[in-house]
Amino acid sequence: MAHASLAKLVWTGYQPGVIGQVTALHAVYYARHWGFDLSFESQVARELSDFLRAFDPARDFFLAAWDGPELAGAVALDGHSTPEEGARLRWFIVAEPWQGRGLGRELMRRLLDFARLAGHRRLYLWTFAGLDAARRLYDACGFVLAQEHPVEQWGGRIVEQRLGLDLTPQG
Repeated sequence: MAHASLAKLVWTGYQPGVIGQVTALHAVYYARHWGFDLSFESQVARELSDFLRAFDPARDFFLAAWDGPELAGAVALDGHSTPEEGARLRWFIVAEPWQGRGLGRELMRRLLDFARLAGHRRLYLWTFAGLDAARRLYDACGFVLAQEHPVEQWGGRIVEQRLGLDLTPQG
């Protein structure tokens, strides 16, 4: 059951301004907490723009949650990869005032429901060590660590992690 405060949110797909707002949430959060630089913000803006321009509602998913004019959170599923590679979970972010209130779980629930209905058999995502709340949510959804390695990017050094989820019916 979704947290009661989520009832006040308005849920949308693309709407004008959402690319900038999703990018801003990522850029500000990761600069403040991880020291990420301009290369991160520009990558988010460019790749999210490209994804939404090529959006195919049969395979792709984008969901934004709004608290009035403010973006509370967002998530996307990019389904353009091969079935073997799987669909890629991307741009998952919850604004700091909404963290710990169930919004992340609800965004993930809706994304996973879409992934199953769309027939995706595998999902994956890239994250990095230290995002503990997100990692707990990914683990709770059944994602497992597939690989990790240190990288120099976005103005710092992180331990990048690839997580995967098998959605094939068990039985």
